[in-house]
Amino acid sequence: MGLTFLAGACNVSPDKKTETTGDVNPFLTEYTTPFGVPPFDQITIDDYKPAILNGMEEQKKEVEAIVGNAAEPDFENTIVALDQGGRLLSKVYTVFSGQNSANTSDEMQALSKELSPLMSAHRDDISLNPQLFARVKAVYDKRNDLNLTKEQAKLLEETYKSFVRGGANLPEDKQARLRELNSEIAMLQLSFGQNMLKETNAFRLVIDNKDNLSGLPDNLIATAAEDARAAGEEGKWVFTLQNPSIMPFLQFSDKRDLREKIFKGYTGRGNNNNDADNKEIVKKLITARLEKARLMGYDNFAAFVLDDRMAKNADNVYKLMREVWTPTQVKAKEELADMQVIMKNEGVDGELQGWDWRYYNEKVMKARFEIDETAIRPYLQLEKVREGLFYVANKLYGITFTELKNLPKPHEDAVAFECKDTDGTHLGVLYMDYFPRASKRGGAWCGSYRQQTYGNGKRVAPIVTIVCNFTKPAAGQPALLSVDEATTMFHEFGHALHSLFRDVHYYGIAGVPRDFVELPSQVMEHWVLEPEVLKVYAKHYLTGEDMPAELVKKLDESSKYGQGFITAEYVQASILDMDYHVLNSIPADLDILKFEAESMNRLQALPQIPPRYRSTYFNHTMGGGYTAGYYSYMWSEVLDADAFEAYKEAGNIFDQATARRFREYVLTPGGIDDAMVMYKNFRGKEPDTTPLLKNRGLK
Repeated sequence: MGLTFLAGACNVSPDKKTETTGDVNPFLTEYTTPFGVPPFDQITIDDYKPAILNGMEEQKKEVEAIVGNAAEPDFENTIVALDQGGRLLSKVYTVFSGQNSANTSDEMQALSKELSPLMSAHRDDISLNPQLFARVKAVYDKRNDLNLTKEQAKLLEETYKSFVRGGANLPEDKQARLRELNSEIAMLQLSFGQNMLKETNAFRLVIDNKDNLSGLPDNLIATAAEDARAAGEEGKWVFTLQNPSIMPFLQFSDKRDLREKIFKGYTGRGNNNNDADNKEIVKKLITARLEKARLMGYDNFAAFVLDDRMAKNADNVYKLMREVWTPTQVKAKEELADMQVIMKNEGVDGELQGWDWRYYNEKVMKARFEIDETAIRPYLQLEKVREGLFYVANKLYGITFTELKNLPKPHEDAVAFECKDTDGTHLGVLYMDYFPRASKRGGAWCGSYRQQTYGNGKRVAPIVTIVCNFTKPAAGQPALLSVDEATTMFHEFGHALHSLFRDVHYYGIAGVPRDFVELPSQVMEHWVLEPEVLKVYAKHYLTGEDMPAELVKKLDESSKYGQGFITAEYVQASILDMDYHVLNSIPADLDILKFEAESMNRLQALPQIPPRYRSTYFNHTMGGGYTAGYYSYMWSEVLDADAFEAYKEAGNIFDQATARRFREYVLTPGGIDDAMVMYKNFRGKEPDTTPLLKNRGLK
């Protein structure tokens, strides 16, 4: 709807100044950069607050103008005017939020806490404005007589619905409480994420004895030595809780006691009874969310969230998870038994533990499939994998990517590309930022510094960013990826294509439901290990030789092994997320750790496999974004597995007709249609779970 202050950027008068220094604020002038990208090299921390306050004030006046319009409410003077408002605030906040995730600082985190209640109040001032809602409702009530286009009708529907879901129909006393809850939830989510980053950065495993590096690959040792030098620990090796450090350590380290130490550091984040402890924040969050749901007339927060999603209700989510969980448990127990045999044969007493799983899984892979990740990485040089991405996009859609050397960048490590359509027209700019740093939150994501929109009748191209935390190479060495990292790059690139191809006229219909949004990203993963694609990018970084056919075959044969663990940790996290948000009441003495344990016990989860994200560092749900929605990856996987079947049925993984339909019905239209309608427009039918289960080796 029109509350899209996080949408695209728009230019404003160039003569506005900051309130503090008198200098020209980059946000308050027209960008003169190529393609209108933010002038990252000119922006300082002092520019954000005055520009955001200016943006709030500007949007407030825009709303006042809509409300004060003497003309009868109609689609243009109310719905479109609202949708097009808030451009300055959008322009600033997209940069601020993007940088706060990818290149934050203590000053930026303090500012985000200062701005959070202001932004929450600003949103509520719009969504709870009774005069504004009256005009929106007046247009909505006569929608059948307006002769609107399909896109216009959807915008009107979504605008009205967003006001209702924002509390516009509540009485004044409940609206006042909703304002308080919205502010509290926003601040708690922000604090949770900041605590998680602090806890991740706080842990370091320092090794000063070379014997304790036994089993670790050379590239990991070299990177750890560089990290040690950077930390003032010359001659030592430092391992961190960043995924490119901890995961290969758990996978390869022969030192069981050190694996245990780093594993417990990872799974204990936010649970150390210090100033970054998240247990009380989780309790306050789920309590505030439940109260908000009750205010809105729902039994629990999951019901409130899912009412606007493909899944519709919690029963449908649990049904899918149960369908996947049963065969997953069988596979996980088989894998455990395989590893336990090797562990016993090596003379290690006792039960296999969580810090042993990746280590012994690697040994099983070597013994059963003769697969050694250290032999695979040399064929997955980062730049070559990227070429593979661009090759797939070109083969499917005819688009091209050209590197842009002299463009302002969100961080010096980032690289930029121009994306052009098959006819040479500009589709957008894509940034890619690959490696971990203390100022970047963990994980991988695709974001936007400007959403696609229209201005003066012309398409305004998006500015998209892919941010990852891949294994950083030692000085002078190439970046060599794991299969998982290569898959992650393809995944996030799928999100980027969704943003680059989108072609809608209104911000309010740009988005899709959370449990549909992973379809474009996850479907891209299917091309990663296709032989034709590997032939393009999987070349040895020293010799240039193709990945041997025998190794390609082994990758294919081994791809389904380990899915018991991978699927179990995901399903467990999804169930934990839902269990928190289907609560209809929350005891005053709720123990977060006990609640999590009981959730896992009901599943009869293996103790060696914790949920992918435990409660105190589950930023997907506690930090917002995937609240009561972590199931979305699996829900979308049903769609993406079935979607890739369309290419197989056509007899060509690059079938042009199938690709055209996917672009037309899934990637281009934003949220113009219901999500399932869009999928059926592409596929001709609803999906089923069979391809998903087969892909994971669960059927």
